[in-house]
Amino acid sequence: MEIIVADRVNAIGSYAFADVGNIVTQLKKEGVSPIDFGVGDPTLPTPKIIREACRKGIENRKSSGYPSYIGGMGYRETIAWWTKKRFGIDLNPETEIMSTIGSKEAIFNFPETFINPGDYTLALNPGYPAWSRGTHFAEGKTCFLNLLPENNFLPDLKSINQDVLRKTKLLWINYPNNPTTAFPTTAFYEEILDFGEKHGIIIVSDEAYTENYYDEPPISILQLKKEGVVVFQSLSKRSNMTCYRVGWIAGDKRIIDAYKKVKPNIDSGTVTFIQDAAIAALKDETHVEELRKDYRIKRDVLVDAFSKIGLPNCNPKGTIYLWQSVPEGYTSLNFSKKLLVKDIAVVTTPGSWLSQEVHGVNPGEGFIRLALVPSLEKVKTAAERIKNLKF
Repeated sequence: MEIIVADRVNAIGSYAFADVGNIVTQLKKEGVSPIDFGVGDPTLPTPKIIREACRKGIENRKSSGYPSYIGGMGYRETIAWWTKKRFGIDLNPETEIMSTIGSKEAIFNFPETFINPGDYTLALNPGYPAWSRGTHFAEGKTCFLNLLPENNFLPDLKSINQDVLRKTKLLWINYPNNPTTAFPTTAFYEEILDFGEKHGIIIVSDEAYTENYYDEPPISILQLKKEGVVVFQSLSKRSNMTCYRVGWIAGDKRIIDAYKKVKPNIDSGTVTFIQDAAIAALKDETHVEELRKDYRIKRDVLVDAFSKIGLPNCNPKGTIYLWQSVPEGYTSLNFSKKLLVKDIAVVTTPGSWLSQEVHGVNPGEGFIRLALVPSLEKVKTAAERIKNLKF
């Protein structure tokens, strides 16, 4: 029997972060213990206050049955309370918030709500693969917007073809940005909102890194406007809850209502005791501040190491990443490979792997991304190895 894979699956390439994982596995087979900055998966334990809430929730909800598709009212009310405290935004927990199983599944499935065959999504390049892959599986097309240093890693909205604009339904943005670490400004969000209003495009803001900052807290686009806008939030990076798979979507009631028709056909909602853990996480800022301090120290150690070998200072204001330019004469991939030699054994992600070539340019080329997730001890070891690099 011949197994025939769907065209939509054959059309997609490999997942960049899976490729990084394969490199790590191969190094380990060769007896090397690499220091892995490749995938943005925190390695510090989930804070005890969250684990305890989850443990108690398992017992308290031992007979609770299927969870709500949109999240329990207690969880949604806590999101509304936290959003008001953090951003000054008023959200109705009954109509303007729904829970998600992390951000990834919701981001991937969201285009099913609005994209018809042949419709377009606008997505940042480099950017999170789920934005475009979700559109692809919804039988739409993605127009990638290059993020370049000369534009401060912001999209050039004037570069979009008018024929594409007429067919565009969604614009994905993500600030603080993964991988470039660029920060949002009020002026930028105003431009985005005017653009969406003018062309009838829903603005979808992936705000997974708003709590990963070092000094100045970034704003949310919802502080400026809710009409025609939704944000995706996650506790993965804020609270080291990547394995819990919990987040939410919030914003325009009409958009939330439409997505409520899609989600029940996909899953059975966020696990109730994980919602309990998420409530505990949102009510505690102490662990978030401690994580920021840890990331700040690791950031400074690595930025200093790259500066010592003559590379430009890439000091980010936020996210959990460094977007480091590579030495002259190297490609992203070649420099990543140089860092992988056995006496260095530092795993990074080539920027070119996180980008599509658009208009003859791969905007990730010339950069590597480092996720600041290894322990501080390992980061310091990696920094010493990097300082010994010879070009």
